Amino acid sequence: MALYEHVFLVRQDVTTQQVDALTEQFKGIITANGGTIAKVENWGVKSLAYRIKKNRKAHFCLMNIDAPSAAVVEMERMMGISEDVLRFITLRVEAHEDGPSAMLRKREEDDRGERSPRPPRSDRPDRDRGPRRPRDDAASYEGNA
Repeated sequence: MALYEHVFLVRQDVTTQQVDALTEQFKGIITANGGTIAKVENWGVKSLAYRIKKNRKAHFCLMNIDAPSAAVVEMERMMGISEDVLRFITLRVEAHEDGPSAMLRKREEDDRGERSPRPPRSDRPDRDRGPRRPRDDAASYEGNA
């Protein structure tokens, strides 16, 4: 059996309980076809880079799958039928990542405030340029106005 990482996006107006129910439904499809789910992560509601089917936000979920390709194909077919699933992607990987994914680690860092804030602009030496001077060609535009 092959190892896969599968991420799917669910509409923003669906509740968290409904997202969990969809995840359980997809897990059932994988297990019924002889596969196993190593890990499921719910990344929560995040903003999309562009609108997908009139949605600006979506629930993101990750599943680490160990299953034959037929099970993954069937799960993807069912996701294509579901109106709640906006997009999905399945990647074949050599090994699953141990511990939380990069998205969950980032969220934990943000929650704890571990990342150092940017220094104020006055403390940055690249911004200390002095007073602004007018452009050389600004005089030619003043007469045309």
